Amino acid sequence: MTEKASTPVHWKLVIDAADPHAQADFWAAALGYEVEDNSALIERLLQLGALPVAATVDFHGRPAFRDLVAVRHPDDPYEEESGTGLGRRLLFQRVPESKTGKNRLHLDLHPGEGRRADEVERLRGLGATSVREVKEAGGEWVGMTDPEGNEFCVQ
Repeated sequence: MTEKASTPVHWKLVIDAADPHAQADFWAAALGYEVEDNSALIERLLQLGALPVAATVDFHGRPAFRDLVAVRHPDDPYEEESGTGLGRRLLFQRVPESKTGKNRLHLDLHPGEGRRADEVERLRGLGATSVREVKEAGGEWVGMTDPEGNEFCVQ
């Protein structure tokens, strides 16, 4: 007998980064997402002594976690007291090592019929790099990398 989940699984995609805040800014702009504002939670944790000041940075004029920052879909719900999204999210976490190989997982962006070229140019303007253009029987897309070299495709 297979058990059925009563609700969908809550998830986020976690991406290692050398500079999580720059990555959050890039992907928020690329996807039309919002960078999460965790400042109320951070201020509460600082006041309680549960978080050292060294674990925070100023990001867009408000306190943020030094090593973690997320972006979320603007239409999805979030916890007002923490700023944490409850839907479609990307979380960028600082890691000491640099990217060394090909992603095993990547995002495919779908800007809409006839909009690929304009979207590729917009993403280049945000700091992405075009790696290759693919035209094959199964479709066409542009392979790109974000500012830290993570691969993604634009359909």
